[in-house]
Amino acid sequence: MIVRVRSRDGLERVTVPNPNATVAELKTLIESQLKVPAAQQTLSMDKDLLLCKTADEIRRFTDLSNPWSTFPSLGIGHGSLIYLSYDHTIIERTIPPPPLLTPAGSFGRKMTMDDLIAKQVRVTRQETSPCESVSFDRSAADAFQHYVNDSLAFAVKRCGFMYGTVSDAGRVEVDFIYEPPQSGTEAVIYLLRDSTEEAAVEAVAAGLGMRAVGFMFTQAVGQDKEGYTLSETEVRLAAQMQVECGRGLEQWVTAVVKLEVSEDGGADVHFEAFQLSEMCVKLFREGWFLGDEAGPGTDPKVTRLKKEVVVGVKDVKEVDNDFFLVPVKISDHQGLLSTTFPIENRNSEVTMRALKTHLDRTKSLPFVKRISDFHLLLFLARYFDVNADVPALAECVQGQITVPEGFKLIIESLASSA
Repeated sequence: MIVRVRSRDGLERVTVPNPNATVAELKTLIESQLKVPAAQQTLSMDKDLLLCKTADEIRRFTDLSNPWSTFPSLGIGHGSLIYLSYDHTIIERTIPPPPLLTPAGSFGRKMTMDDLIAKQVRVTRQETSPCESVSFDRSAADAFQHYVNDSLAFAVKRCGFMYGTVSDAGRVEVDFIYEPPQSGTEAVIYLLRDSTEEAAVEAVAAGLGMRAVGFMFTQAVGQDKEGYTLSETEVRLAAQMQVECGRGLEQWVTAVVKLEVSEDGGADVHFEAFQLSEMCVKLFREGWFLGDEAGPGTDPKVTRLKKEVVVGVKDVKEVDNDFFLVPVKISDHQGLLSTTFPIENRNSEVTMRALKTHLDRTKSLPFVKRISDFHLLLFLARYFDVNADVPALAECVQGQITVPEGFKLIIESLASSA
């Protein structure tokens, strides 16, 4: 146990091994640890002891004068404060200085402005992004926007993973969009991800020489979009997808598809592309986002954080979502893939009949052209070895080379079974 001892030298501590120690034992411990001889010590639990100026005044403090009194009988326990008086003209002591606080403390060392800034997380607008621009394959983008417009009427949210290539100059080309199993409401997308299907997607992409390059989602028409570009929920989802699926790609793109009313009263579908700022991704990865704990009825224009950050000159826990977004230029192109085969995970299940219909409709084309469709290749991946056959078949499409006869016979046989 520790007993605190205060004298005119200040507050010191004495370690007492025995909680049932006597006053005599305490004096011995004070002598060994604080270097005040036991014969020179006067102890008391009364702080007025330290105000005494003469020996006669000191002798009046007798509450700890019995050397055989034990701690329990005196009410002394761990942390108790005992007052010590001794003749400073006889005993000279050197009191060690108190330990300095570590550099992490706010005292004991000089703090420069750089030190202070380093201890703060600052959120500022990121002016440039690693992604120079993003180009969407026209047929892939049309297939996505037609479905959400014509079939879903932009009433619920829909999403997809964008696959393509990234040039050395940072230009992203999106050549197909994979739509995972999902359920959407006006405000939220619930992903029902299928690891087996996603492995097939990656196999097809590898054979095509492509990779995941971004995430696309829609904004519902009933969603209150007044005053913001992306809502807190959308920023959180975009950050989650980049962290989980981006595999460190600096040019990862987030695309938004929405219906906007034009000045003449017509409705136009708009594509917008962004990169999340490096700070946004860092804060999400390190668990700063408050997440779903924010609850309903909160302001969608801001992202809530668990700890304060510095925005401008203020310490805040709410950051305007626009601070996390870096706009990316958009263009379009026509790649080598078509998007005429039924797309996975929509309202209707894709069956073998769809394969037969597709091949019959394209019979005038070279066979490699007939299968140059990501969604068809993904359907065929159910019946081919995903580690060997699927990438090999996709490589034929990438190079627009003759499909091996064995693959062709199997595909035609599957179609004829419908």
